[in-house]
Amino acid sequence: MIWLTWRQFRVQAAAVYAAVAAVAVLLAITGPRLVDLAKLDGSIFDQLTSTDKNLFQAATILVAVAPAVIGAFWGAPMVARELESGTHRLIWNQSVTRTRWLATKLGVTTVAAAAVVGALTLAVSWWSDPLDGAQSSSRGSIPSRMTPVTFAMRGIAPVGYTVFAVVLGVTLGILIRRSLPALALTLAVFTFVQIAMPMWVRPHLAAPVEKTLTFSEERMDGIRGDLERSEVHISLSTGSPGAWVLSNETVDSTGRAAAVPGWFSDCLPPPPGASSNDRAQVGPVDFGPCFTRLNDEGYRQHMAYHPASQFWRLQWTETALYLAVSGLLAGFCFWWTRRRLS
Repeated sequence: MIWLTWRQFRVQAAAVYAAVAAVAVLLAITGPRLVDLAKLDGSIFDQLTSTDKNLFQAATILVAVAPAVIGAFWGAPMVARELESGTHRLIWNQSVTRTRWLATKLGVTTVAAAAVVGALTLAVSWWSDPLDGAQSSSRGSIPSRMTPVTFAMRGIAPVGYTVFAVVLGVTLGILIRRSLPALALTLAVFTFVQIAMPMWVRPHLAAPVEKTLTFSEERMDGIRGDLERSEVHISLSTGSPGAWVLSNETVDSTGRAAAVPGWFSDCLPPPPGASSNDRAQVGPVDFGPCFTRLNDEGYRQHMAYHPASQFWRLQWTETALYLAVSGLLAGFCFWWTRRRLS
């Protein structure tokens, strides 16, 4: 049964394994240079070439799509194709039981998929480690590995995503009994889950750090505003490099979220459309008196964030959650195969 399962998807598996091997070789060749750059003085971001940045983006995208593609193209047709063509009856009429048939197909495919995505993620995580969170004083930055998008392309989480995607594909294939509809629905459901996870679930997998701080120029991280609407939003630094900030909002003396008072707009420099005389008078902006007034009126900045130190805790917890859901889906597949399939 294992031999038969392998023969059914050996071409796809060989192609994927070869592609991952090629990517790993490319990263192994270019990775040591990034490690050396990280050891030099100065920002590694300023020393990156366009090729480095393009390779970083391509590697991140590859890890993002690999679980979905493998789950859809390996998992969805695995059982649906047999049910669609009726070949499952031939196997069941021999010495192979339904449970053994499904366990072998599901086990071999899931292990093969998890292994290849695990190898890919390991290579990309190692190569990207010097770059994650790199910042430049003038030309931008690279998100840290705690940010929602990057988090899902590092560590062990992609392995959990892959197992879930494969089992999800098998489940939908068993229910729909058609390969193409099951494949399309697997992609849609998996994409929805991947969007919902960082929005509604991941923030609650560990207790965030919460702070309420007074305003000061030393803590200021950014100020953005719409002078026409007199709306100003202030952000303060968490003091924890690489943190995933969940909220950074101004609160009043009662602790409720509140808008920055309208008089604060007078502290901002004139907009680009101001007169030349106004622009000529603009120099370094001193927010000290304005922040002092905000503090005196009882305004504070409330922040909630996950520090970089919680990366592996969130990784293990999220992976365990995906594996638990995968186990429930697999149990449903076995029940459905024994009780409902004919």
